[in-house]
Amino acid sequence: MLDTLPLLTPTDFPALTRTRLTTLQVNLGYRCNQSCLHCHVNAGPKRTEVMDDALVELIPQVLAARRLVTLDLTGGAPELHPRFRWLVDAARALGVKVIDRCNLTILSEPGFDDLAEFLVEQRVEVVASLPCYLEDNVDKQRGKGVYARSIAGLKRLNSLGYGQISSGLALNLVYNPGGAQLPPPQAGLEAAYKKSLLDRHGIVFNRLLTIANMPILRFGSTLLSKGTFADYMALLKSSHNPANLAGVMCRELVSVDWRGRLYDCDFNQMLGLVGNGPATLADLLHAGLDNAPIRVAQHCYGCTAGQGSSCDGALGESGCAS
Repeated sequence: MLDTLPLLTPTDFPALTRTRLTTLQVNLGYRCNQSCLHCHVNAGPKRTEVMDDALVELIPQVLAARRLVTLDLTGGAPELHPRFRWLVDAARALGVKVIDRCNLTILSEPGFDDLAEFLVEQRVEVVASLPCYLEDNVDKQRGKGVYARSIAGLKRLNSLGYGQISSGLALNLVYNPGGAQLPPPQAGLEAAYKKSLLDRHGIVFNRLLTIANMPILRFGSTLLSKGTFADYMALLKSSHNPANLAGVMCRELVSVDWRGRLYDCDFNQMLGLVGNGPATLADLLHAGLDNAPIRVAQHCYGCTAGQGSSCDGALGESGCAS
């Protein structure tokens, strides 16, 4: 795989400083039941990295010590971690909101038949990847048959109350462009998703989150191999909107890798760009990150380009591109 890191540092991206830490985003491991073209984690079925039990058991202690309000679980497929359910139980017992970044197909994997019911029981917010509402585009990006399994997963979640306005069970979908372009305006695309999924499949959901593809790992390597990396970076930089700097996710979130090391965001984690201040999950028991400087590089333009991107979708505003 071609390495984009030498092309991303040094940087002219504006300096950033944290506000108050509210969210612990934990990558439980890189194993996944899918291998998606846009995946900035380079996750897949053959990855073996997984967080050990001692670190998993440390997470609730950190949540309590730092009085955090959200635990954001990601991977790979976070549900594949053998302590996933224990961790969700422990966080919810503390009154912490839990987000599961779910690929939907995990709901139909052998041994996960009751996962959806568990998520309902614990009132977990589901953030589910669905890069388009059309089958061909999804299967092209994520693999043959993924669309059909994703639709089945969404129907299962809907049947249990997810996405229903009065249920309080949040179901948000995530859109990534199919190639080297920015996401279209989030509000318009959300309306198109809602109409298409309701008309075609009777599916409802709460919000659509649009996120730009990052020029790192699998996607970045693809850009380099096609000779389009420089063009994509030029697009991100030319589309930079300074107003988005106030809302980028790294100002209130810290990312934890499967070894317990801290990074300013999930993208920095994948690049190995260590942040400032406490270095490990254990360090957070005794020292905070409020007001610390944030480690930036050229890929950060992906979060501020156009309407902006974050783990909560577009920053500048509340048909699929391919």
